[in-house]
Amino acid sequence: MSARSPIDSAVATTRGDDGTTGLLYGGERISKDDGRVEAYGTIDEAIAALGLARANLGVKRRIGTLGASLGGLSDLILRYQRELFVVGAELATNPDAWDRLEDGRTRVSEQMVRDVERDLLEAERNVAMPKEFVVPGETLTSAALELARTILRRAERRAVALRAQGLVPGEHLVPYLNRLADLVWVLARAAEQAESRSATPARRPGAASKGR
Repeated sequence: MSARSPIDSAVATTRGDDGTTGLLYGGERISKDDGRVEAYGTIDEAIAALGLARANLGVKRRIGTLGASLGGLSDLILRYQRELFVVGAELATNPDAWDRLEDGRTRVSEQMVRDVERDLLEAERNVAMPKEFVVPGETLTSAALELARTILRRAERRAVALRAQGLVPGEHLVPYLNRLADLVWVLARAAEQAESRSATPARRPGAASKGR
């Protein structure tokens, strides 16, 4: 069978039709089911899920229903969407090129971890924290944030597995994902409370707690 000719597309290159993909800064191509591809692909999912939350806030702004307490949330989400591209870049870099990574640009820095911790503490001061597990879905914004949180947790698990294999260049990537998932959970609560909604408890009303 003859090879197919490349299509005249600005996006499709056909190079990945054999099931491989390239890493940053070149090097040997790897399989698309490689753990590194799975990890940075999961980061891509998280960025998209955060985009759902930001898009909903944009709709509220346009129709005039965005509360004052949510005014800065869209910008905060956008900042973390952009930072997650740094995470993806670190995960997608060929080990032979790790010396070319730059803190805050293509590698997660200690300052990035400190910044997300600062935002987490600030967010915690401004929400009433639930005292038990909650069910996502009170508002569109909070539901999208919860979706992003679960994807971030999956990305964190993938990154932990890669770290055990010596395939995570820096020491700050896993802590960053851990803190960011915490922050996104708190932001979901903030989004609910900004619309005068309370998180739905996971336990049905009147259900007795199980003993230890």
